[in-house]
Amino acid sequence: MDGIKGNRFAVFGRAGMDMFADPVGVKSEDAETFRADLGGSSANICAGLVKLGSQATLITSVSDDAVGRFCLNRLQHYGVDTQYIRVLGGEYRMSLAVYESRIENFQNVIYRNGAVDFQVTEEDMDKIDYSAFTAAISAGTVFAAEPSRSATFRAFDNARAAGLPVIFDIDYRPYSWPSPEVAADVLSRAGEASDLIVGNDEEFGFMAGGIEKGFEKAKELAKAPGRIVIYKMGEQGAVTLMDGEEIRTGIYPVTAVKPNGAGDSFMAGLLASIAAGHSLRDAVMRGSACASIVVSQPGCAPAMPTTPELDAFLASHPGPTT
Repeated sequence: MDGIKGNRFAVFGRAGMDMFADPVGVKSEDAETFRADLGGSSANICAGLVKLGSQATLITSVSDDAVGRFCLNRLQHYGVDTQYIRVLGGEYRMSLAVYESRIENFQNVIYRNGAVDFQVTEEDMDKIDYSAFTAAISAGTVFAAEPSRSATFRAFDNARAAGLPVIFDIDYRPYSWPSPEVAADVLSRAGEASDLIVGNDEEFGFMAGGIEKGFEKAKELAKAPGRIVIYKMGEQGAVTLMDGEEIRTGIYPVTAVKPNGAGDSFMAGLLASIAAGHSLRDAVMRGSACASIVVSQPGCAPAMPTTPELDAFLASHPGPTT
């Protein structure tokens, strides 16, 4: 918790381009106009953190082309530090997400062929000045392929040696992995190496070998002294597990225009709120409010709230579910 309160985050994982159909409600195949902005789980977390007053540095690789430069420009637009991003030539490419602002029959088409973010190396991780940060964050996608997998485990070791807590968003995306068995093993290893773990019921269930076993898996991980585990259950809220205590919290109902981006915004809101001095329960609730704000607007990074926007939402909303 002290590391999170330091409010200077090193974030490992991908940046990408989001293209979302405009206006709200139109299907991608029927759209004549798409809006473009920053995407990718870790980049979204960074943008969300900075908008809420935190410092965030993204560590990744981007392609030496127009899309890579677009992503760098958007990261800088949001105030994310890009000093540890390596620009890589050749045939590696940025990830691209094409989706729509609608709930019914929502479609999100992900292009991840030859993904450049998987090319981060152990050497890249050893060049980082970990003393400049107070906490490290990783999304699970980085573990799906080499050399990024070994590089991020190296970063975890380096962060721990520097006294930084490791925060892990499970973020399981089946399309990135060679097999479910490999994913379950590697993500479990990453969880064991982390101090704060955030995932949904399906992700914990996947790691445990069945969704009905997910909560037990979360409780097992939370047995480590000082470790915090947040078990998200969608509309049913979340359970925060720490030192044998279970904190159950609800959500802030909104009229959603899309389902994606909620997890990234939750993470940013949670961590920025802890850093701002809120209790763990209140920080979880503020993270939930951030998630509700993002699903009620088009896009992901552009929909992330600022602190005044978050406070205004909380002041005007009837309140969370129980």
